[in-house]
Formats: sequence, C-alpha cells, structure tokens
Amino acid sequence: MPDLSTARDQQFRRMRDTAREIFASALKNASIEAAFARSVHCERRVLRIGEDLYDLDSYSRVFVVSIGKAAHTMAAALEAQVGSSIFEAGIVASSVEPETQVYTNQVRGFRYFRGGHPTPNAESIRAADAILKSLASLDSTALAIFMISGGGSSIVEKPVVTVKDTMKDSLEDDEISLPDLAATYRALVHSGAPIAEINAIRKHLSSVKGGRLAQAAYPAQQVSILVSDVPDATPDALASGPTMPDSTSIHDCERIAAKYGLIEQLPKSVADLFRQHALAETPKSDDPAFVRARWWTVLSNKIAVDEAAAAATRAGFAVEVDNSCDDWPYDKAAAYLLHRVRELRSQVSRVCLISGGEVTVTVRNGGVGGRNQQFALACAEPIAGQDITVLSAGTDGIDGNSPAAGAVVDGSTIARASDPAGGRARGAEAVSGALSTFNAFPFFDGLGDAVITGPTGNNLRDLRILLAY
Repeated sequence: MPDLSTARDQQFRRMRDTAREIFASALKNASIEAAFARSVHCERRVLRIGEDLYDLDSYSRVFVVSIGKAAHTMAAALEAQVGSSIFEAGIVASSVEPETQVYTNQVRGFRYFRGGHPTPNAESIRAADAILKSLASLDSTALAIFMISGGGSSIVEKPVVTVKDTMKDSLEDDEISLPDLAATYRALVHSGAPIAEINAIRKHLSSVKGGRLAQAAYPAQQVSILVSDVPDATPDALASGPTMPDSTSIHDCERIAAKYGLIEQLPKSVADLFRQHALAETPKSDDPAFVRARWWTVLSNKIAVDEAAAAATRAGFAVEVDNSCDDWPYDKAAAYLLHRVRELRSQVSRVCLISGGEVTVTVRNGGVGGRNQQFALACAEPIAGQDITVLSAGTDGIDGNSPAAGAVVDGSTIARASDPAGGRARGAEAVSGALSTFNAFPFFDGLGDAVITGPTGNNLRDLRILLAY
C-alpha cells in the first residue's frame, strides 16, 4: 500500500474521520434511552406512552413482549423509565445475547430467546410459541405492551397453517418446515425486492406477523412501542407488522412473487401455496383485535437523519437531506447521490448530503459484505481523485453477513487499493472484482475502511453521508 504522507492524503484521512464522527454522533443521539425518556413515563401508577395514559390499577395483569434487534435495549429502557414492579412477566426475543447490548442485566421475570437473523432458527419458533401461549392467557382486564424493532421478522417466527382441506391431497404438509422457512427467507432477502414487499409475503406465511399477535392478545388492551427500520409511510412493515392491521393482501403477494420470479426460487412447500392460491389472508383494520390497540413510533430513520445533519452542521458543512433513493438498487442510488452532491458542491464550498433509508442488492453467490458496503464500493471508481468522501452504514451495526456496519470511501480509495506496480488500474480491478462477487468486506477490511461498531442495540435503517469539499 502506498505511503500516505502528502497534504492531500492527510486531508482525505481527515474527511474519512469526519464522516465516521458524523455517523457516530447520529448513533449516540438517536438512542433508545433518549427516546424512552421522551415518550414513556410512569407516575403514581399511571403509565404514559406517547400521548396515551394507562391507569395500571385498572388492569389485572401487565404483560410485555419485546422483539427485534433492539429488544434487549428496549426492555431495559422500559424498566429504567417505569420500574419492573408494574410487569407481571415478559418475553424478550433478539438475535444477540444481552451482554452484547448496551445493557448487561436481564429484566427480572422476563424470559429471553435468541432467534435467528436474517433467517429464522429453532429458537425463533420457540420464541413465537412462548409468546402465543402467553398472549392466549390474557383477558379483557389485561394490558399487553409490545415493543417492536427491526429484525423481528426472522427473530420471532412460526409458519401459519394455510393449506385448505381440499388441497391436502396435493400438498404433503399443512405447515412449512424450518429448513423450508429459512430457504424462503434467503430467497426473499436475495431477490432485490424492497423490505415492504419482502414483508408482505412474510406476513402471509406467518402465524405471528401481519396483525396475528394482536389477534392472539385479543381481547386485552394493547399498546405497541415502535423503533422503526422501515419507511415512515409503511409502519406495518416493521418486523412484518405483528400487532398492526395489514395493509397488504394475498393479491399483493402473488404480484410480488411474479415480479421477482420468486416461485421458481422458493422451496416446493411454499411455492405450492402460491401456485394453488392457498395463502391465508391477514387481519385488516376492521378486525376486532384492533379496537383496543394503539401504536407509537418513538424512533425512526428520520431522527437518525436529523441527528446526522446536526452533527454535520456543527462540523462546518452546509447540509442537504435527500431520501428519494430509498429502496433503490444500490448502483442507481450511488449514481444519483454522487450527481446530487456534485451539484451542491458547485454552489457551496463544503457540503454534506445525507440520505436515509435502505438500498437494495440482488445477491448471486455472494461473498462477505452487505448493502452498505456494496453501495460504498460502487462510489469508489466514480470519485477517484476527487475531494468527495462517502460513508454508508447501518444503525444496527450489522451490514449483511459481515462484522461491519458499513464502509467509507473517498478520492484516494482506488489509489490506496493499488500496488505500486499495478497503478490505478490494479485498484480499479480490485473494486470491480469485489463488486461482482459481492465480497466488499475483505476489500474494506484490508484498507482499514470498514465501519465497525458491533451490534448497537438499535435499528433505524441506514445512513449515507456524502461530503464534498
């Protein structure tokens, strides 16, 4: 690797550090602890969640369910705000152990499960069974508090029995096996479909998603506290909407499956449900389960974007936010955002363009990486030699199947990836190879440009930070 000692090389390094600092500041200030301090409070046994008040003395039981990547942090934050004496019991299901989170102590009386992500595992099924059994014991005098965060789709899962009696002769089983369920998740994640479309299908294959947990808790009073990693306009896509009316339909699922050629990629037990139109419809807004249900989003990608913008302003940048490429293919999003930041740079000397949401990647026989590193890698060649720095990372600290949250690139990335004999062409070849094999992490790890935070205990989608100076 070339020795970086020139003033320009030092400037590149400073801007990479600045991009990292902006991202770190957004993570710190868009925290679950701060969100719960704003939105959850208990005084004289009156619980406030959002703008709702719950007189705890009017309920015979209070049961808590916390699921998703932020499940441990949310459970601990709830206990910190209101104490544990108001809960009879609870269940926490996450994809990581509590000791890897911000909080190390488990909440007294809660049961803990470690479900799989991005695909369900046996513990995902056990968590779903435990939650469904507990909710079934609630009556109209009980209060169920649900805390939902991203990743819950795979962390808590149980296939729904969908086969109609008339079809049992043509289908071998009336429940999808765990291996087939995992294969279905992999096909969906690698399809290139945006998360809302992926979750539409997940809902219709599940006994806990698409409002079915709300049905299981009926007739109890219900309130859901949401830490969202989905677009603001589709809150029922969060963790596949286990406690919300489902805005998607069987028709949507069949259209999505056709759009991405999914039926040929799905295991036979699932593909047959599509071929024979045997999916079961999810509960809609007129279902009785939602009459006594409320939902409050306490954290979302917008808050992370706002905190990143504030940090960039403090660093002396003129800031612009552009979320229009949410759910775009990574290469299309890269081209668009680089064009936008160059436009802005022509008007202002130091500019920061911030983009929230997620990009999509259609993976075929990939290596180690994720959508954020793939996006960053796609920016490397177009900005070679230019005073532009790009960071893309996930607020959950996990990008795809890699140990990184994301990566940072700048005008020196191609040069730093080159050996002295190969020159710039060798660096460009390395980038192209990593892109085509979806093997971005080894590339960035070798340069020291991977963004590694470890699991953050939060999940507010991704941030893309582009600096031009």
